[in-house]
Amino acid sequence: MSEQTNPFGQVLVAVVTPMTVDGEVAWGDVEKLFDSLIEGGADGIVVTGTTGETSTLTDAEKLKLVRVGKDVAGGRAKIITGGPSNETAHAIQLARQSAEAGADAIMAVTPYYNKPTQSGVLTHFRMVANATDLPVILYDIPGRAGIPIRYETILRAAKHPNILAVKDAKGDLAEVSRVLNQTDLMYFAGDDANALPTLAIGGTGLIGVTANIAPHAYRTMVDAVNRGDLPAATAAHRSLEPLVRSTMTHVPGTVATKYILHGLGRIGSPRVRLPLVGPEDFEAALIEDDIALVRDIEGLDLRNFRPDRNAAAGGALPQIPGTTR
Repeated sequence: MSEQTNPFGQVLVAVVTPMTVDGEVAWGDVEKLFDSLIEGGADGIVVTGTTGETSTLTDAEKLKLVRVGKDVAGGRAKIITGGPSNETAHAIQLARQSAEAGADAIMAVTPYYNKPTQSGVLTHFRMVANATDLPVILYDIPGRAGIPIRYETILRAAKHPNILAVKDAKGDLAEVSRVLNQTDLMYFAGDDANALPTLAIGGTGLIGVTANIAPHAYRTMVDAVNRGDLPAATAAHRSLEPLVRSTMTHVPGTVATKYILHGLGRIGSPRVRLPLVGPEDFEAALIEDDIALVRDIEGLDLRNFRPDRNAAAGGALPQIPGTTR
């Protein structure tokens, strides 16, 4: 297959949306977090994805996140809008509005809850891709969407000129290899633990949650793969393992990431919006136990990690006008 030009970068962060204790978007924290991630080596920031709590953000907030991201990035990183919706008409609308707001790309998730046939999935993706001239990443996450994007559907979608990549959270690396052999699609690891395995079989990069906390380490891993230094890439992968476990296995990744970022003093509150809630004591203890095993991650100093279970407790109902539609 011919080699695609990569308009996304390789180290992409599925960024959280920092919030106040009342559940409003904390725009000052958003700016600081975005800047720190770019300074830490991120090529791109994926706003309003699952980790960004897209399901409970209003459309106005989603578009402002794109605009703020573009301002903060100042050309240093790509801003990719996630979602955009499980309703095709709404997804088209948000894609167009995001393009107008300055988004560099769209990450379109498999329509969730509806459970359409594969014909419906393909039609949805094609219509979102038709809505703008932006490059599109398909997000294959059957654990949340309820259905996969099947192999045959991926091959058909790959023929669309704007559909250039897949974020794979299905974890079937044999299928990834098969698609890479038959299309020009780029593949991004959608499960943090699979970042190095995906790169090792020819994947392009990662769209990571744990990268909110340790972007330097993922930059190191990707750069090592690029220069053919497997031992250095493997060392980065192994050092990240307990952090990935703490972030991705005990509670939703958004919840754990905010809990850890707050404990590190990088955001002012670990608050999430309902129906998400902060970790219960036993869940927080599991997160903290895994954090205690983290050693020698570049750019991550845990000596001042001070988790606050009380601050993280519960979830918020934001007092803002508008809806998620």
